Amino acid sequence: MADLIYIQDNGKLAFGDYTLAAKAKADGFEFGGDLYKVKTFKEITKLERNGMFVYESVPGTKVTDFSVNDKELSFTVEGTTDTQITLELEAEKEFKLFIDGTNIGKMKTNLGGKLVFSVQLAEGRGSAVKVVRQ
Repeated sequence: MADLIYIQDNGKLAFGDYTLAAKAKADGFEFGGDLYKVKTFKEITKLERNGMFVYESVPGTKVTDFSVNDKELSFTVEGTTDTQITLELEAEKEFKLFIDGTNIGKMKTNLGGKLVFSVQLAEGRGSAVKVVRQ
């Protein structure tokens, strides 16, 4: 199950597998001093860091080049169809969303810090997502 979450050659995190028919998970993966858990299959992909929600997609996805710092969160997402993504960020803060380099606009997280948006995906083509804190 090591291929469900791994560190890429560029040092960034990759996780998820939307091709799986049955649920699979990997727990206790250490990266950057944090412990990660991923649950994934064709219907959902979910990532947790130190027991806290980080990422969820419905249906499932594969995420590569996952990177987070104080100002932005970025990744490339692959899947088969239009996908709803939920990210856990700071509560009630404004972020600017970019998909494939296009500025989608400003969005505000809710009280729980969740940011929800959709990405149009097609098999074999990844979309670059960048969320920048304002």
